[in-house]
Amino acid sequence: MLAEIRIDNLGVISEAGAQFHGGLTVLTGETGAGKTMVVTSLHLLSGARADPTRVRVGASRAVVEGRFCIDADAGSSAAGGVPSHVEREVARLLETTGAQRDDDGSIIAVRSVGSDGRSRAHLGGRSVPVGVLSEFTDPLLTVHGQNDQLRLLRPDQQRAALDRFAGKAIAPLLAAYQEHRQRWLTARAELSERTERSRELAQEADRLRFALDEIDAVDPQPGEDTRIVAEVRRLGDLDSLRDSAQGAQAALTGGDGDDVAAAALDLLGESRARLEAAEDPALRELGPRLDEAIAVVTDVAGELSGYLSDLPSDPGALETLLNRQAELKSLTRKYAADIDGVLEWAREARDRLSRIDVSADAVADLAARADREAAAAAEAATALSAARRKAADKLAKAVSKELSGLAMGRASLDVQVRDREAGPQDTAPLKVGGRVLHAGTSGVDDVEFRLAAHSGARSLPIARSASGGELSRVMLALEVVLAGSERGATMVFDEVDAGVGGRAAVEIGRRLARLSRTHQVIVVTHLPQVAAFADTHLVVDKVDDAGGVVSSGVRALTDTERVAELARMLAGLGDTETGRAHAEELLATAHAERRG
Repeated sequence: MLAEIRIDNLGVISEAGAQFHGGLTVLTGETGAGKTMVVTSLHLLSGARADPTRVRVGASRAVVEGRFCIDADAGSSAAGGVPSHVEREVARLLETTGAQRDDDGSIIAVRSVGSDGRSRAHLGGRSVPVGVLSEFTDPLLTVHGQNDQLRLLRPDQQRAALDRFAGKAIAPLLAAYQEHRQRWLTARAELSERTERSRELAQEADRLRFALDEIDAVDPQPGEDTRIVAEVRRLGDLDSLRDSAQGAQAALTGGDGDDVAAAALDLLGESRARLEAAEDPALRELGPRLDEAIAVVTDVAGELSGYLSDLPSDPGALETLLNRQAELKSLTRKYAADIDGVLEWAREARDRLSRIDVSADAVADLAARADREAAAAAEAATALSAARRKAADKLAKAVSKELSGLAMGRASLDVQVRDREAGPQDTAPLKVGGRVLHAGTSGVDDVEFRLAAHSGARSLPIARSASGGELSRVMLALEVVLAGSERGATMVFDEVDAGVGGRAAVEIGRRLARLSRTHQVIVVTHLPQVAAFADTHLVVDKVDDAGGVVSSGVRALTDTERVAELARMLAGLGDTETGRAHAEELLATAHAERRG
């Protein structure tokens, strides 16, 4: 959950900090005090676009710092914990970025925005791209600002909400569809390439076969060119090498003729005999060391003999090697820098040749495979659509039930799942159940949320039928329903109660309180009926200095201060006996509602 936030030089807030707890937290304050800046700061931590006009006048940059507590165990028992898979994902992200947890196990995220428009992000003490910050906060923080409600009008967001509601009933079907779709598109692309580029591919195949025949005729071996270079150099110095080896061997073992000097082995043998004949033990102890020297000299002499016998005696050996070297160079000039590269090129060429078979049988086999994959994708799409339609009915009923308590008692939500016809420019049409549909990454369906204002009224797309206040309540009802199968995320609502009052406001407070049983909920509100349901009440104060500069701060209210704030919100009654009485009554009612 979000444990703490600090804001510097953002809008009217010069410096402010607030601590958050589990359950429902409300932020209130007079108009213009800077309540929305708190939501803006959370948007920045979520990776939203940095707006330099939000930097406080006279400051060089605005800084937002958030402290998040990641406790997987809490997710199973109280609001504010996160599911274990989120904990694992956060741990993976920290490891890959090198970010560190603080001493208490929390993680600090920082976003700064310069007055020049430059933005920087830090996570766990490490500088990271803004996208990484967004990836970190995405499963932890959901911000519903006044503009975020407009996302609910987008068809892709409505489909995502339906899939999120269906959960495990949809996820495996969507994954299966996406896998079959990718296989179908791959086979389809290969078939198109072979049929449309058959002449070009046939010419490429001929070139590859010619090159492979040329390489096979030479039959190069790995590293052969390097070995030949060394052998050619060796044969070029053959006479010199033979003289050196023979001279060394003669010095060790003796040679033919009377003019050869005494051999090393003979001299060592004579020295050993003299030492053995000596009476002095000190001299005789040197004998074994001479034995070792004789053994070493004997080994070297034997290796020299083998070296001489291995030297080529054929005068044409050098010419043979030079001819072979020329054959190898003919390949390295065409295909790669060395023979190992030539062999790798040949391997890739054979692989490519196997994939560009343009024979009639090969094309027919590929066409059959594409048809099989298309049928599998169509079957998976049908199963996915059926599951969505089943879930759509349940979602519509659940949201409509929530709307009945939000001053929209006669309104009902209709979730429609329709096939999306393929258009003239569609590059991936898929035949499903006799109809040609657009096969997108999320299926062949269009999902549309429609709102009927009252029973018997014709349902219309919510973009056309819902006012701003109604859209806020539809979004809240949807979030309450979706929260039934999820835990852990911090949910932030900015004036979700806009355009409502009276009993509807109480119902909104009740539903936010219910949502806070499984989530940490933070709400910016101007309604005392909503604020009364809070576990924690924060107020944003506005102060005008002598120069007319506005500054704001955030502070938590005590029980006594909370009564005074609710009295102010109740039509500006202020700190009067009547206002306090109304505020205390409202708090008592909310407390009773929550206990009930």
